[in-house]
Amino acid sequence: MSLEEYLDPQGCPAERPRLEDMHTSTSTLHDGIDKAIRSSGTPYLNPEGKTLQLDLLGSPNMVAWQESKLAAMFEDECWSGLPQVYARYGTETTARLLGEVRKLEGARAAVLTDCGMQACALLFDVLVENGAHAIIMRQSYNKTRLYLQKLCERVEAEFTLMDDGDYEALEAAIKENTCLIFAETYTNPLMRALDPARMGSLVLEKRAAGCPRLRLIVDNTIATPWGPSKPLLAQDGVDFVVASGTKALGGQDRDLWGYVASDNTETLNQVMDLQAMRGGILDWRRAEALLEKLPEAEAAYEGRCTGAVKVAEMLVSHPRVSEVFHPALEDHVDSAVIASHYRLPGSLLSFRLEGADEEQTKRFCDVLATCVILRYALSFDGLATKLNHHGTVSEYFTPPEELGRLGIDRLVRIGIGLEEADDLIACLNWALWHHEGVGADDLDSWRESRSRDLGIYPGEKDD
Repeated sequence: MSLEEYLDPQGCPAERPRLEDMHTSTSTLHDGIDKAIRSSGTPYLNPEGKTLQLDLLGSPNMVAWQESKLAAMFEDECWSGLPQVYARYGTETTARLLGEVRKLEGARAAVLTDCGMQACALLFDVLVENGAHAIIMRQSYNKTRLYLQKLCERVEAEFTLMDDGDYEALEAAIKENTCLIFAETYTNPLMRALDPARMGSLVLEKRAAGCPRLRLIVDNTIATPWGPSKPLLAQDGVDFVVASGTKALGGQDRDLWGYVASDNTETLNQVMDLQAMRGGILDWRRAEALLEKLPEAEAAYEGRCTGAVKVAEMLVSHPRVSEVFHPALEDHVDSAVIASHYRLPGSLLSFRLEGADEEQTKRFCDVLATCVILRYALSFDGLATKLNHHGTVSEYFTPPEELGRLGIDRLVRIGIGLEEADDLIACLNWALWHHEGVGADDLDSWRESRSRDLGIYPGEKDD
């Protein structure tokens, strides 16, 4: 039967149109799709592989998915783990990564996001309502801090900034309308360690004493799921763990992603609903790349931690260094907490030069970068060691007197990579002894030469 017989709107043959009678471009496309489906066992809509949506073969499968979503919410489950129907709600690949996150964090449920900041923002937007009160610890990531502050202003909620480690002041700050406490472990840049038992107990006590909405959110990006002695969510009173998987769990400096994990499925379902409307979704390509490297990530992180300990110990012994901040050091302010609750000390550290002011510290970082293997860059826990001047990168708009009050002034920050520790120590030792002899013109000349050599300068490469 010819295709033309089906084109008259006044009537139509009883048999369905056959694919083989259609135009070659149409039949080739759908033959290719069907061949790929038979090969993969998954009804993707592209002959070359995975797609955002699936061929559901009609409404029953969609109805079943909707009913599964409803059942998940009634049965205290999170619908983030439902089978794929459209990538906005998850894919087979993101479901696998979701399972890995749940195992790492010891969580009943999790939601994946396109970056760690998105995980925080979605959770804040669900928890903070008009008239509520939110508390965040001061050494939290500055973008997290600023987002929460602006959110509180928009919805007319109260906002309180607390000094890390001051549990007495924190207890006094909690009110009947306090809806969340947000803290990081370890903190950046002073590497303070959260006491999960003390903080969790405080939250439970306050919740029982008339603060029913109070929730504790811990960002463990720096400590990672491997750092604590047991999963943070195993501690009573810890309600949510958020993280930027971009750092240690990714470990390659290639893919932005994040997550929020919890046993509180009711709230995570609200996070999923908000994400489905607003965005911030992790795509399957990134999830696939992350899953490929995830088996190597823990060993790489442990290696970076080992390197950080060696570097920190050298810096402590150096006559031109006045202070070093790293959880492995015996004189760390939270050493008792670390001994009780953590098994890995982290790969991030910071230090101060003896007698150096902010400008001298900044110039030291520029000199150290000329050793090449310590790259002046943002973030941490990638392949290469990264250094920066904390005041320039993270606190550029913070008044100097506030930096001094908080004890985060004049800091060199280093995120250890996969290089041999002795190589990093050699570069640090050279810079510590000789940075004062490297002038501004020398630095400009090095940057120009280096840029030309790498082909990232608007000019010809050196011969």
